[in-house]
Amino acid sequence: MSTTVTKTLQATFAPPTAHKQSKLNDLLETYRDGLQEAFDSGASTMSAVSDIVTPYDLPYQAKAALCNYVPKLRKTYNAKELDDEHPIRLTNQAAKFDHSEERDYEFTWWVPRPGRGTNFWIPLRINPEQEDLWHDLVSEDAKAGEIRLQQHRKNWVLHVTVEYPVEEPATDGDATHIGLDIGETALITGCALKDGSPTDPLVRSGSRAKHLRKEMHTTLKRLQERDASEWRTDERFDHYQNALTDIVEKASREAVEYAKRFEDPVLVMENLTYIRERLDYGKYMNRRLHSWAFARLQGRIEDKATEAGIPVEYVNPAYTSQTCHSCHRIGRRDSQAEFRCPNDDCHVSTFQADINASANIARRVDPWGESVPLDKAERDDSSRDGSGSDTATTHREMSETPSQMTLTAFQKSEPSASDD
Repeated sequence: MSTTVTKTLQATFAPPTAHKQSKLNDLLETYRDGLQEAFDSGASTMSAVSDIVTPYDLPYQAKAALCNYVPKLRKTYNAKELDDEHPIRLTNQAAKFDHSEERDYEFTWWVPRPGRGTNFWIPLRINPEQEDLWHDLVSEDAKAGEIRLQQHRKNWVLHVTVEYPVEEPATDGDATHIGLDIGETALITGCALKDGSPTDPLVRSGSRAKHLRKEMHTTLKRLQERDASEWRTDERFDHYQNALTDIVEKASREAVEYAKRFEDPVLVMENLTYIRERLDYGKYMNRRLHSWAFARLQGRIEDKATEAGIPVEYVNPAYTSQTCHSCHRIGRRDSQAEFRCPNDDCHVSTFQADINASANIARRVDPWGESVPLDKAERDDSSRDGSGSDTATTHREMSETPSQMTLTAFQKSEPSASDD
């Protein structure tokens, strides 16, 4: 049996000519002006947005996307103000691509412009790992969804959502649920449930990624303060982004390889769809956590899991790190690394907090495990700052209480140079 998978393709424009660059800049500026006016007006229906954006000199694919998107800003995202860096959104009617092996850049996109005969082709630098899907997009074997165009410094980046069929991963009914907790201090914490008990956990340190993000922010800020040349700033930005991308790729591959150790694995992750909107831990922490692409890492894990034939499920994230995986009582975290259960009758007293959270995530794939404590209002329960409390580990020793994983039962470790 086949199922439909959604994936986002990414491509970077080959350096456009000055004339095309001017057209792209005009398109971006006009789109953001229309978006801002429609948002400021309080328009909450597609027809109301249409009345506002119709006079703007935009292609119809952008106007249609605005009519669909603006009402969601208030109803779905509860947005109070707009970010200055909004990408251009286009409907799938703008998904016109071409391919030829005779060109230096084999794939091109027909950039939509308002008016007749104003569109133009732009060459694309694609991700080689996504080449097959680009071919499917050109041949229409894959269905295009929303298109987003974003300017990053000098580069223009195109994101295309595609849907395509794959064979649906299946289990024999006796699946091993494996919870994956994505965080900052521990980049990935994995835990399989065997007979309801946490088994053979995996914890991958996030210290390298955290260090890179902090260093990137500091370096770019200093370069801007010194009025450094633009090429120098772009070079350092690309350096850090490439390093972070490498970490995401290696960590996602490691998570899937971990799942393969078990019979009939099912990966379970938290639904973080609106995590960026909900996170509010102060300016400093917001910058750090928002700059780490939680959803990006989850997406790469799902991509690799799908290719490996491993099902992926998403569950409610509320209170996964504050609930005891054994008795399901709300406990406390005296530190980032330690969870304490308040139930004297529970065999759990202290437990490695991220492993406890991943065990709860795995448990929640069972519909009976989806509920949150009745005396607590539902809210986001994502990881907070863990500076100085990194207990990321990969090796477990025997503890005096076999069913309990305590902090002292783990040996601290960092990824080797070959991992990062």
